Amino acid sequence: QVQLVESGGGLVQDGGSLRLSCAASGRAFSSLVMGWFRQAPGQARDFVASITWIGHGTYYSDSVKGRFTISRENAKNTVYLQMNSLKPEDTAVYYCAASTGASSRPRENEYDYWGQGTQVTVSS
Repeated sequence: QVQLVESGGGLVQDGGSLRLSCAASGRAFSSLVMGWFRQAPGQARDFVASITWIGHGTYYSDSVKGRFTISRENAKNTVYLQMNSLKPEDTAVYYCAASTGASSRPRENEYDYWGQGTQVTVSS
C-alpha cells in the first residue's frame, strides 16, 4: 500500500504561482512513477504531468507545458508541482498519483494509488 498526501493548494490571482507537494509513504519512493492530475467541476479528470523514478523523464500536458514544473526529492519521498503563470482555467482539484508498474509513462488507468486531492482556485 502507498499513502499519498497532497498539500499546497489554495486561492491565487490570475498570473500567480503555487507549489503543490505530495508526500508518499508505504513503499520505496524511487520505485514509483509519480503523476499529477486535475479535475475541474463537471469535467473528467485530466493528466497534468508525470515524472519517472529518479526524475530523468518528465512529461506535461500541452495546456501546462512551459508554465508548470514537476520534480521529486526521493530522499524526502515527495513530488512537487510548481505552477507559474496560473490562469482561471487551471482551477481544479489536483490529485497526486503513483504507479508501481514498469512503464515510464503510465496511462491514467495504470496509476495504482491516488491522493485525496487539493483544491486550486485561480481568480480573474
